[in-house]
Amino acid sequence: MSNGRPLLTLLTDFGLQDAYVGVMKGVIAGINPDVCVVDLTHQIPPQDIAAARFNLLNSVPYFPQGTVHVVVVDPGVGGTRRAIALQTPRHVFIGPDNGVFSGIAAQEPVLAAIELTNPAYWRTPKPSTTFHGRDIFAAVGAHLTLGVAIDALGRAIAPDSLVQLPLLACQADGAMLHGGIQYIDHFGNLITNIPADRVLPSTWQITLGDFTLPGQTTYADVPSGELVALIGSHGWVEVAVNSGHAGDRLHAKIGDAVQVQFL
Repeated sequence: MSNGRPLLTLLTDFGLQDAYVGVMKGVIAGINPDVCVVDLTHQIPPQDIAAARFNLLNSVPYFPQGTVHVVVVDPGVGGTRRAIALQTPRHVFIGPDNGVFSGIAAQEPVLAAIELTNPAYWRTPKPSTTFHGRDIFAAVGAHLTLGVAIDALGRAIAPDSLVQLPLLACQADGAMLHGGIQYIDHFGNLITNIPADRVLPSTWQITLGDFTLPGQTTYADVPSGELVALIGSHGWVEVAVNSGHAGDRLHAKIGDAVQVQFL
């Protein structure tokens, strides 16, 4: 674990109106009252696994080694999907095997993958069929912050058996990169899966639907209300509207194709 106080993050689609998040924190505190819990977000759109994947992938680099990340965006709760724990070189991840960890697994080696079959580390051996976040994931995450070994949580599974989301890959074709929109944020920015290091320091332009936009540096490089393409703070090429909502303007959705051309 990290030095000092153990750290656990929560990422869910539970929102803030109901007590679901607070109940999970109560379970965690009952197992390890010394853990520091960080809320990544609880405003993932309901059942939006792709949005959870993106937010997790782009949050993890800012946390110290040994952090435990609990993710509960789980439309298949109580069904046949597996409940899992993943160990990477720096972090541990707890949640459903529904593709939410596919971004992490693509960027970091998975050293161990475990199906959570040992009820000794659940809140109860008879968990709710509709709230594994409370009865399994929160409890398992809290036990991990106490130093429980990941292989004690259940049976090993093959990392290459983990569910992958069917998102467009970023692929090169001559002087062009083909990719897609992987996330639309709160501001309506269309964040692609084309990373900055595939684009910079070249001069480039992006095509999305009927629009072709030159690569810029800041939102203010275009007048208010105009479309702009740039590298966002997350390190991905994005299309935005200065002081506006690109998602609404372009009627865009996750998975829409984009092309970056080098000039």
